Amino acid sequence: MATKSKHDPQLSLIIEARHHNPFAWLGLHQDHGKPILRSFLPFAGRVWVQVNGTWEEMPRTHPDGLYLWQGAGKLTAPCRLRWEQDGKLHEQPDPYTFPPMLSEHDLYLFSEGRLRQAYKMLGAQVVEHCGVHGTRFAVWAPNAERVSVTGDFNRWDGRIHPMRAHGSSGVWEIFIPGLEAGSLYKFEIRNRQSGHILVKTDPYGNSFEMRPGTAARVTAPSVHQWNDDVWMQERAKSDWLHAPFNVYEIHAGSWQRGEHNRFIQFRELADNLVPYVKDMGYTHIELMPVSEHPLDESWGYQTTGYFGVTSRFGTPDDFRYFVDTCHQAGIGILLDWVPAHFPKDSWALARFDGTPLYEHEDPRLGEHQDWGTYIFNYGRNEVRNFLISNAYYWLSEFHIDGLRVDAVASMLYLDYSRKNNEWLPNKFGGRENLEAIEFIKELNMMVHQDFPGALTVAEESTAWPMISRPVYLGGLGFSMKWNMGWMNDTLAYIEHDPVHRHFHHNQLTFGQLYAYTENFVLPFSHDEVVHGKRSLLDKMPGDTWQKFANLRLLLTYQMTYPGKKLNFMGNEFGQGREWAVGSALDWNLLDISWHKGVQNLTRDLGRLYHSTLALHELDFTPDGFAWIDCHDADQSIVSYLRLARDGSYVIVALNFTPVQRHGYRIGAPDSGKYRELFNSNAETYGGSNTGNGVGLEAENTPWMGFPHSLVITVPPLAGIIIQHN
Repeated sequence: MATKSKHDPQLSLIIEARHHNPFAWLGLHQDHGKPILRSFLPFAGRVWVQVNGTWEEMPRTHPDGLYLWQGAGKLTAPCRLRWEQDGKLHEQPDPYTFPPMLSEHDLYLFSEGRLRQAYKMLGAQVVEHCGVHGTRFAVWAPNAERVSVTGDFNRWDGRIHPMRAHGSSGVWEIFIPGLEAGSLYKFEIRNRQSGHILVKTDPYGNSFEMRPGTAARVTAPSVHQWNDDVWMQERAKSDWLHAPFNVYEIHAGSWQRGEHNRFIQFRELADNLVPYVKDMGYTHIELMPVSEHPLDESWGYQTTGYFGVTSRFGTPDDFRYFVDTCHQAGIGILLDWVPAHFPKDSWALARFDGTPLYEHEDPRLGEHQDWGTYIFNYGRNEVRNFLISNAYYWLSEFHIDGLRVDAVASMLYLDYSRKNNEWLPNKFGGRENLEAIEFIKELNMMVHQDFPGALTVAEESTAWPMISRPVYLGGLGFSMKWNMGWMNDTLAYIEHDPVHRHFHHNQLTFGQLYAYTENFVLPFSHDEVVHGKRSLLDKMPGDTWQKFANLRLLLTYQMTYPGKKLNFMGNEFGQGREWAVGSALDWNLLDISWHKGVQNLTRDLGRLYHSTLALHELDFTPDGFAWIDCHDADQSIVSYLRLARDGSYVIVALNFTPVQRHGYRIGAPDSGKYRELFNSNAETYGGSNTGNGVGLEAENTPWMGFPHSLVITVPPLAGIIIQHN
């Protein structure tokens, strides 16, 4: 039976879960020079405290669950409790008798936006504190009156574990002794102004329960032993500007599926994907977002758990194993990363403490109307710290080799996809998002300084200058930029019936006017094979033969044109239908010779690109490319040189009509013998095997500004690569 106690307003605040500073009242304190211990255990029966090695019972002084001990014995923090609950006896130290763990220095750096490893301070950390094992929780919620940790360990009751407020930092903290990895938890937040209660998942959570659940999961420290030292050392000194870079973009949930259409796990992906990518001649895998997200159909681009590896595919250590396996096989890993916006789900970042915390309050600054999402407030130190720390987390904790930053254009422009009255200009009256620009520069400087050899790639679709130029030269600092102009022109051209292509020849040639203004990647990405755009194969005009010949020609053009390469999964074997997030690629198509031929071509092109300096060494400078003939619109043929620094070169000729061209003369730099190195019309690729064999002899007939010339056969809807012997 509870004993009577005087009314205490602080007790009311505890019982009503409104106390801003519960550590000031709960726990061990002094009362007129004597120790007093207050513990709030609403579901306990009897409670004892250990005093001088002896268990003394604590009277229940309030029926809602307040227990109080006051006596002459000596109590030292942390005080050990024993209590009866649900027919069991429990024993742990009182959480409210532990000192704080967060340092003033870290809190200061966080408030300044300069704590790059904020994920080690915030979130749930399995630690030892005062010699006791448990979990420390910390969260940023500056507009809260009270914040509690709730979970499957306290009946999701916000009264039981209210947290300590760290002054004006807005950070709340509590250490819960004995709480182990695997527990599910959320934060319950009472807004200071309105009194509304919000239940939120952890912005810094390292793992989460499987959707549709939204709770974070306490995650044990990693036990993975990395075996990629050789890769990391080589990466740090790599000359990526002049190295092959051939990216295979995948969605981990639909590359393959297991029995009954289940998601394959990261360890399975390591066993199956890595050998395939290696065999196909790719240098890197780009993963669409693997951070936690609630909706499969968002493909991961509407993230709710920025620091959490999605539970769909395994644990964080499973992901480490996958990356490690890739590195040991000589394959780099890029990760799609989304700092441009976040979803409005009420249990995640949106209005996190009852106010626009991570986003702008004004929808003219804070909302993407097209996507129904919020825009990060890049001018707020703690928000910028959240994003910078998140990039640091993936690069450091998982040895990621680069970030492909999504939707950069939407970050750069305040009027992006807005009408005149729907946006606010910057302080100079312009449309540039100055805060986002500074964030991007800071991000790129951090990556290049702290992670030598790691890359950042911008998906940016406008003419903003110097995207991929260093910050110290006035650029944004990205390593590379997707060449959306080349991609759009190329796909528009190839979709024309060949009989009409000569009217659109400039779509093949215009790209050279800007090809070296940025470090470009040539992308045929997931965005081009969804939402009614059709697969690459299905975009091709003509009958079956023409469709496959066009696709082979398109891939040959991409692999021989200046710029690094990226293809979405399925492109490499001619996936017939559009990509669908809910099912695996149609691997059974490889039983059909047409598709097998495209795969063979992709493999050979990847290997040739990797082994031939002229095809990759000077992708970003004009001295790696020279037109032989860009004017033959009537026959829809282009020919060009690709060159290397050692003077070696290859000749590329592409015929975009189904008419075979015999006796076609092109200029050549040197006399002597040449050989056909590659022909997309080869029988092994599904072609008719017409070409030039292995022997070609240059004639001393000047042509097209070259001192010599070759007379060649250019197969129909095909590309050939010729090399000087």
